[in-house]
Amino acid sequence: MFVRAYLRASTFEQDASRAREVLEQFAARHDRVIAAEYLENASGAKADRPELLRLLKDARKGDVLLVESIDRLSRLPAEDWQKLKAAIDSKGLRIVALDLPTSHQGIADTKGDEFTRRMLGAINSMLVEMMAAIARKDYEQRRERQAQGIKKAKDEGKYKGRPVDADLHKRVAELLRAGLGIRSTARHADCSTTTVLRIKREM
Repeated sequence: MFVRAYLRASTFEQDASRAREVLEQFAARHDRVIAAEYLENASGAKADRPELLRLLKDARKGDVLLVESIDRLSRLPAEDWQKLKAAIDSKGLRIVALDLPTSHQGIADTKGDEFTRRMLGAINSMLVEMMAAIARKDYEQRRERQAQGIKKAKDEGKYKGRPVDADLHKRVAELLRAGLGIRSTARHADCSTTTVLRIKREM
């Protein structure tokens, strides 16, 4: 059994490696070692995530895809989630999420009878689907509330957008002029690639 940990944060301002320790502790409690780690800063609402795609490419039948929670794996719309789930299933990967106890059998060395294993597998599959749907709904609701808040502030003449960080703007511009790429600039300036692209356009 090869345990592949997937760690994701939505933006470069967030620490994608935050859950590393808790994942390692979980694996150790089941006498496993995380053999490969896939770390990235990308929205879970995007299907095109390089590290997740690399994980799928590397995976072999029987491997474990270990995540902190299902929403770290997906906040995708239903159609995109079904495509991702089909790719995971076609590789023979077993999804194990820390916050989904029914999935823990995927990393444990259980030798229960076939009927029990199949029943637990069916229940787990249903719960994974449910949690993926909840993760998407949560994402959409937060986006909707954000848009409503901005609209209200605009209607009241209070919305000014994000204040311009002159020092960050200068730092990003210097790095871009020095020939660094978008991702490298974002890493060195400690900001998102979206911010770098916006400043680059303004330049």
